[in-house]
Amino acid sequence: MKKLMLTICCGFILVLSCKSVQSKKRSADPIDSKENAYVKNIELVGRGVINTINSPNVKLKSIDIGDCRWTDGFWADKWKEAEQVMIPHMGSILKGNIGHAYNNFKIAAGLKEGIHKGFPWHDGDFYKWMEASVYLYGVNKDENILKELDEIINVIAKAQQPDGYLSTPIIIREDLEPFENRKNHELYNSGHLLTSAVIHHRVTGKTNFLGIAIKHANMLYRLFQSQPQHLKRFGFNQTQIMGLVELYRTTRDNRYLELAEIFINMRGKSIIFGSNSTKGYPVGDMVQERVPLRKENEAVGHAVLALYYYAGAADVYAETGEQALIDALDRLWDNVVHKKMYITGALGQTHYGRSSRKDNIEEGFAAEYQMPNLTAYNETCANICNSMFSNRMLGIKGEAKYADIMELVLYNSALSGISLDGKHYYYSNPLRKIEGALNYEEMNTEFPQRQPYLNCFCCPPNLVRTIAKSPAWAYSKSSNGISVNLYGGNKLDTKLLDDSKIKLKQETNYPWEGQVKITVEACKNDPFEILLRIPDWAKGTEVRVNNNPIGKVEAGSFAVIERQWKKGDIILMDLPMDIKFVEGHPRIEEVRNQVALKRGPVVYCLESVDLPKEANIFDAYLSSDKLLEAIYKPNLLGGIMAIEGEVLIRKDNLKGMYNEVQKPKFKSYKTQFVPYFTWSNRGDEEMTVFLPIIWN
Repeated sequence: MKKLMLTICCGFILVLSCKSVQSKKRSADPIDSKENAYVKNIELVGRGVINTINSPNVKLKSIDIGDCRWTDGFWADKWKEAEQVMIPHMGSILKGNIGHAYNNFKIAAGLKEGIHKGFPWHDGDFYKWMEASVYLYGVNKDENILKELDEIINVIAKAQQPDGYLSTPIIIREDLEPFENRKNHELYNSGHLLTSAVIHHRVTGKTNFLGIAIKHANMLYRLFQSQPQHLKRFGFNQTQIMGLVELYRTTRDNRYLELAEIFINMRGKSIIFGSNSTKGYPVGDMVQERVPLRKENEAVGHAVLALYYYAGAADVYAETGEQALIDALDRLWDNVVHKKMYITGALGQTHYGRSSRKDNIEEGFAAEYQMPNLTAYNETCANICNSMFSNRMLGIKGEAKYADIMELVLYNSALSGISLDGKHYYYSNPLRKIEGALNYEEMNTEFPQRQPYLNCFCCPPNLVRTIAKSPAWAYSKSSNGISVNLYGGNKLDTKLLDDSKIKLKQETNYPWEGQVKITVEACKNDPFEILLRIPDWAKGTEVRVNNNPIGKVEAGSFAVIERQWKKGDIILMDLPMDIKFVEGHPRIEEVRNQVALKRGPVVYCLESVDLPKEANIFDAYLSSDKLLEAIYKPNLLGGIMAIEGEVLIRKDNLKGMYNEVQKPKFKSYKTQFVPYFTWSNRGDEEMTVFLPIIWN
């Protein structure tokens, strides 16, 4: 007799059946006998996270994983926490009976009795955690990580079907068949499988995981290459595009690039209607199938699905150079960043809504400039995907504005998804939280505080793998030099594109301070260029080489210094860290006559714990003539640069929905603002990023 487990997450209800495990054995891959030899003969060229070293349409090429290491300061601390707490703790969850992800693979492999637990995309979440672990190994070379991964890979290999199919909920459940309904997210699982396996191969040189990925990708090619009618609408959560391109970059097998482009081309070419294969999930703009990508002008639908799609398309463009593709990506990046992105770099304004073409959407993009604060959805994955898309555009275009978005997300809407202890998570990231007016069931931050486990666990492993791979985002290789994309204490030891060695040491207390020192520790004798990103907020930045000013630099661009460098040369940068009021576009109605505080790349917020007990977050106003001062507080929230100053607390109590108003009464109150990413670490408190301002 079957038992039923009911679980609710992200607006979906899934009923998972229980059965004794008998894997669906399917026909073997006819080229199985050739694959093992093929895998062993693959030549490892380039070890980048996004391995663009041979991509013809990329201006800034990838450094190898492990070439850059955070040494001290902000990101060194975060990376160390990921190494010692975040990733090991998450592994204990996913390998245990709470996360159950590893159990699912064991059950699918016939090594354990039980039922599938978790959402259909849970395999992909487990692959993300594995990928994060590999990034750790790429730096710390801890052999225990490899030993653990080898054990897991052995189980995954046993779970894989003879023809290469691999998705545990379908293998385990007797009521499901492969690729019968796209809501089962099989291709999402595929994408993260391919990516994780490729990264594992690049870092370790091993082929045990890569072989699984190749066998699986070959199955996908046989199934989807002809674009059969019943599968044309399946590729909607497009991680498989990124995974296929990285597999192509590793194997140079053109089939994988061809298939990646097929998944782009299939969107927007079918009649949109509900069917058995789409049952249980919205259609149309929700999954970016209303308009072909090359003709799209607006980011629509589920934000994560959209951004994975755009990132995958950018990977394809990097190899093909198709003008129509990059033109579309330019339009979409501009639409996302300038009309639908929050000040924190967050994306996906609404939990439920409609697209501009009147399709039902969830967890996605609302209309342009429709930016609620309290009910902002801003899924952590969407925010991270924003940085992933911009990271790829940075490589393709070589323009600093893309790195600005990467940085904005990293310091704000990505880190806000995890607690300072590294063990509690938020799925959504609103810009305001209040008490009393709404039940949390009616709000989009599903819980009043971060949770130790989320049933929908896609965001936490996405975040920790981003932190783990962040050193690889700090630098890129230009045609004759190196670009500095992110600032933080680190050491770079890599080779330029001409195979000459370069070593740089970066010392800074960024983002709390704006002074950056870069020392050349080794380099070639011939002239080459160092590109320094000058953030768009850093007007007035000064740059010196060996104490000699290089002249005027332009905010929002790379300062290019080309010269005959030598060991011991020192670059000194001074980025102004002024406290700035930031207001929204006039069409963002929810923040009219309000401002946010930003210092450097960090957005600040006010929490009710820093207000009088009788006051709530709506009582607080900023005044243009009150002095604000940045003060480092080593004992607050793990050590942060706080902003201190006076706010005005409104005394009259507005009770009705509409109130006749006389001149309001205020009293001054000295308080502090904290970085947005640290909110909700001091108990169940109210919070806001934007505050009304009184101009004097």
